[in-house]
Amino acid sequence: MTAADTSTLRALLRGDLERVVEIDSLLAGRSRRGFLDKRLAAAEAESEAYIALAVDGDGTLDGFAIARLQSGEFGDQRPVVILDAIGVEPDRQGHGLGRMLMGGLDEGMARLGVIEMRTQVDWTYRPLIGFFAAAGFTLAPRLALERPAGGDIDVPNAGGHGADPDIALGRLDAGMADYSDPDGDDFVALSRDRIPVRSMAEGDLGAVVRIDRKLTGRQRTDYFERKFKEVMNESGVRLSLVAEIDATAVGYVMARVDFGEFGMTEPAAVIDTIGVEPGHRRSGVGQALLSQLLANLATLRVDSVRTTVLWDNFELLRFLRRRGFAPSQRLVLTRSI
Repeated sequence: MTAADTSTLRALLRGDLERVVEIDSLLAGRSRRGFLDKRLAAAEAESEAYIALAVDGDGTLDGFAIARLQSGEFGDQRPVVILDAIGVEPDRQGHGLGRMLMGGLDEGMARLGVIEMRTQVDWTYRPLIGFFAAAGFTLAPRLALERPAGGDIDVPNAGGHGADPDIALGRLDAGMADYSDPDGDDFVALSRDRIPVRSMAEGDLGAVVRIDRKLTGRQRTDYFERKFKEVMNESGVRLSLVAEIDATAVGYVMARVDFGEFGMTEPAAVIDTIGVEPGHRRSGVGQALLSQLLANLATLRVDSVRTTVLWDNFELLRFLRRRGFAPSQRLVLTRSI
């Protein structure tokens, strides 16, 4: 009889936090209490958007998994489930508890009508990579990119020659448009000095939805309502920004710092989505947003900023390379049911 034969699967509750932190600390080498507390609180408040599971054996929590529904990021047309954290007590590993958790996640995905799960893992973390491989994960057609948070991006034609292409639909989310250097005068003034950039407020929802609709042709109010709630209330630090011209919002970037996501043990900023009003292409709006984001991260002493991009979005990859982004040491994995 294996441990799985005597264990039961149930919903993970907010009251399980201490045991979850204990197990996770044994696996990660340090506590991620803040991250796990926020995820469990969000799962309790938005149960329809989370799959949070626990494995109990002999009355003790021996393993857990936390996944969330995601829809709209990175140009996705369909919802996916993001596996943020999974762990089994070291002394109970190798007895099928991880498979139990994955089976429960599959059932949760079926209830949500979602067929794809994604996660990320450091390529050197061999035990977890082995587990994911055995569970049926494969490499996703996406690249994880990262750059130091220090420094600035206001350097014309960095990393190459000639002006950037006029990127109309290259994007992280479906709304990322045109990041070309506007006038080639960045040695004189930073783009964020020419274009006012401020912190995003809840009242900016309508403007963000409007810009996104012009870029994508889709009305995604529900998606942005969820994203606003996340970046305003659930993320560790507020980083999202809005660019204005003549007191009108013309661009936005939604980013966050979430200590602990995907097993990371150091805080990093994550860019989820960015968009620029089509009528202000080639005006330096995207440049100003990214420049101000980096300046804010330097103040917060965040070491790096990361994102993911479809592997064949060559124009966007070229733009990000010129802004100092390079392949991360993380793999983006996918699994379908």
